[in-house]
Amino acid sequence: MKKFTIAKTFAVAAAAAMAIAMPLEGVAAAEKPGDGKTIHMARATWDTGWFTAEIYKQLLEKLGYEVPQVTTLDNPPFYQAVAQGDMDLWVNGWFPLHNSYKSTFEQGAEIVGAVAKGGALSGYLIDKKTADKYDIKYLEDFKKPEVAKLFDSNGDGKADLVACPPGWGCEKDISFQLKAYELEDTVNPIKAGYSASMADALGRYKNGQSIFFYTWTPNWTVGLLKPGKDVIWLQVKDVKLPPEEKDLVDAATVKGVEGCADDPCVMGMPANDIQPVANSAFLKENPAVRTLLEEVKVPVKDIFVQNAKMNDGADKPEDLQKQAAAWIEANADSVKKWLDDARAAAD
Repeated sequence: MKKFTIAKTFAVAAAAAMAIAMPLEGVAAAEKPGDGKTIHMARATWDTGWFTAEIYKQLLEKLGYEVPQVTTLDNPPFYQAVAQGDMDLWVNGWFPLHNSYKSTFEQGAEIVGAVAKGGALSGYLIDKKTADKYDIKYLEDFKKPEVAKLFDSNGDGKADLVACPPGWGCEKDISFQLKAYELEDTVNPIKAGYSASMADALGRYKNGQSIFFYTWTPNWTVGLLKPGKDVIWLQVKDVKLPPEEKDLVDAATVKGVEGCADDPCVMGMPANDIQPVANSAFLKENPAVRTLLEEVKVPVKDIFVQNAKMNDGADKPEDLQKQAAAWIEANADSVKKWLDDARAAAD
């Protein structure tokens, strides 16, 4: 009888312990729906997009996912990899600039959510001093040899344009437009590393020389060279876009662009949305990630602030991690809602 009583006592205690443990396990699972799962995440080769990539990485880790390494990739290999499932996602899609890659990724991946809507401008700029002195307002002005020579830094008679490296979406658009506007004989696109090329242009500007460059926002370039004060945005008289962007002509006219001679400004390139792209099968298996990607927003002005810090020397991996963590803490209320909604989606 005594043995039975002791056994029964142990059984009751074990059952009670299990009853306590099971809800705790359920809470842990709800809190960390990504526990035990690894995400293969990429980021773009342009460093102005690394801040947002780090923010999303840290948010995914708060959901329990492991993101051991964020791989830096050019556009073509990333879109191929995400379609095949070799990569799970990135948050550096630029649309419509990256529309030409849709045929590559849409069979296995998709756009989901938006980091920033409509705030990503892109186009051509020159220094304001030269623009004012020679009344240069349009990209088409560079058809004139006398204008091109003003921006010639190597004596070949062509204007040196800081363009985009091969593999970037903007490289395709710039190449198309130089041909479409008949500028191939008067403009030399520099396609080397963008940051190094812009640093060289900035040095020439500080020495009083004329500069001509392509850029986008958010970007440190327009933090150091203020549109309207140091540089001006060039317009086009007639918007000419690649075939896959032919329906976006109206989007190339943007209101309220500081540093443009006219308002609205006919910039020649449509304003872009910065958007995540993720593998569709991965999203189906991870509804918490889908919900997170759908809800997170990072204001363009916050990206500008970080890009300025990065350009001032706070550009080490540990700086990036601290900057993202500080942003998450400063936006705690929004972050809590995003994470709670993601956890609820996983239930």
